[in-house]
Amino acid sequence: MKASWFGFLFASFVSVLVTPVHSAPEYQQQSAQEVRAREGVGNFLQKLKAGKPVTVAYLGGSITAQNGWRVKTTDWLQKQYPAAKITPIHAAIGGTGSNLGVFRLEHDVLRHTPDLLFVEFATNDGGVPPEGIWRTMEGIVRQTWKKDPVTDIVFTYTITTPMTNDYCCGLCNRSASAMEQLADHYGIPSINFGPRVADLLKQGKLIMSAHELNRKFDPYTVEQDKNGTDEKGRIVFAPEGVHPYDKGHELYLTSIINGFTEMKESKPVDHKSKLATPFVANNFEHAKMIPIEESMLAGTWQKLPADNNLMKWFSNRQGQIWRTDTPESTLTFTFKGTFAQIYDLLGPDGGQVDIFVDGNKITRKPCARFDSYCTYWRIATLWCCSFPEPGTHTVKIVLDSEQPDRHPVAFRLKDPEKELREPKYNGRNFWASQLMIIGEIVR
Repeated sequence: MKASWFGFLFASFVSVLVTPVHSAPEYQQQSAQEVRAREGVGNFLQKLKAGKPVTVAYLGGSITAQNGWRVKTTDWLQKQYPAAKITPIHAAIGGTGSNLGVFRLEHDVLRHTPDLLFVEFATNDGGVPPEGIWRTMEGIVRQTWKKDPVTDIVFTYTITTPMTNDYCCGLCNRSASAMEQLADHYGIPSINFGPRVADLLKQGKLIMSAHELNRKFDPYTVEQDKNGTDEKGRIVFAPEGVHPYDKGHELYLTSIINGFTEMKESKPVDHKSKLATPFVANNFEHAKMIPIEESMLAGTWQKLPADNNLMKWFSNRQGQIWRTDTPESTLTFTFKGTFAQIYDLLGPDGGQVDIFVDGNKITRKPCARFDSYCTYWRIATLWCCSFPEPGTHTVKIVLDSEQPDRHPVAFRLKDPEKELREPKYNGRNFWASQLMIIGEIVR
């Protein structure tokens, strides 16, 4: 779960947009409790107990994308209810938060008509103010229940090393606390993985990171050496204090099991009535993805073919991807609404762009489509604009003629002086696939 850089960027703009329904919610740090059943998952359990087929979706970041608690949870549920066919939906994308999740929800989750939706964004939303979290997480809740009011939702909260100060004091970190307040409003159950890990840490039975042992590691695999413990018998939770090893994911599964045990008597609930009173006004309930059309493009652009590697890797999430490396090529669209950004990619040969809104350049310096993680290509978003009230606005993205500085990635390379001269790290590409809009495109 790499740094959710666009979450931090989004956070800097979102606070001005939060308008209270009656009075502004006040953020309060919450006590850390492994399970808060609230109204439970009765609709889902009713189908399981009847042996009916169900679909379980997992929306989150790279901790959920690992073959860890997500896979273990599906397997455990299937063993508990062997007569029911359980179809899992893998809807996790590394390095992304709820501010992307709310826009991709329809494509990645809701079109599969889930019976149960796990939402895991507490880690990647860690740098976002509570107001921003409420808007996007509430958008996920309201979109889900507008589509099907008997879909059950569970918030899950992962733990990382920076969060242990709070959890060892019996408190949720800020993002989980904000989500708990929203969960209280809607009666959504939550399963918090933090207390169990923090308790073992306090007892000296667990260390958070293999860094403490000076071991080499692959941060994106759940595998580990020996039996998952160090020479003192302590559980080694994660390679870098974020992405759990298998034993860490087993701890997460234990919390899931405890949660479902506590919720086993849940009654079916029609959640539609919960939509009557939003937690915050102007939440992202109406967030949507709109494919980029050729008419929006000027200059030299390529519609990537299906056999292109980037299409192979990302089209299942992004759809058709467009690419340009020609300076002054533009992407222009007009919308009526409050918010706009671009679903794009970052990569080692990414370029940089300037953003114009209503004819005014809003970027003090070009926005790089490259960062210190870019030894590979990954999904990202490019923030364009946000407004407190709906209006008609024109956005233009212009590719700059210069490449961004590549040196931020040098510490990840074996021979940076040589590798940064290779074609992989040279280019000024801008890839774009979808518009992320709250409002409507003006055609």
